[in-house]
Amino acid sequence: MREPRRRVAAASVLAALVLVGGAGCATLGERRSAARAAALGFERALLAADGAAACAALAPETREEVARSAESRCREAVLAEELPAAGAVREVDVHGRQARVVLASDTLFLSRFRAGWKVVAAGCVPRPGRPYQCTVKGGWRPPMRTMFTLCLLIIAAGLAYSIVLGAIQR
Repeated sequence: MREPRRRVAAASVLAALVLVGGAGCATLGERRSAARAAALGFERALLAADGAAACAALAPETREEVARSAESRCREAVLAEELPAAGAVREVDVHGRQARVVLASDTLFLSRFRAGWKVVAAGCVPRPGRPYQCTVKGGWRPPMRTMFTLCLLIIAAGLAYSIVLGAIQR
């Protein structure tokens, strides 16, 4: 009687993990479109010399770094960076919560935050065999809530694995 209950429990835990893991995930096309829109919004703000809007499009750590390195407010500092006029979108690559948007004259890197896609780096130039060189950049730290959720998922996966393994061995 105990073995069928364990199998049902194991199957329930695995089903819950699949549902939790897949809940709220946008399709690849939707993520590409959203990253593209965020990159173009940043570029439009720069073109219009709207420093406040450009800073709002930056990731928090990038915004802080832009202001800190220029020793002024972000909205003035970002416009002083002399980023290239980007042009048309040529390519959008999305991997999980990270994206690279290649424009005619610039490459942007973005991350997905609770508030949407934000620019982590801009004015990026590829260097063969080395990382991109970026004019505007900042560090990125995942929010504590994200880290806590990740830890819980890892623990739940380990627990599910142990339950399934125990059910198989019996």
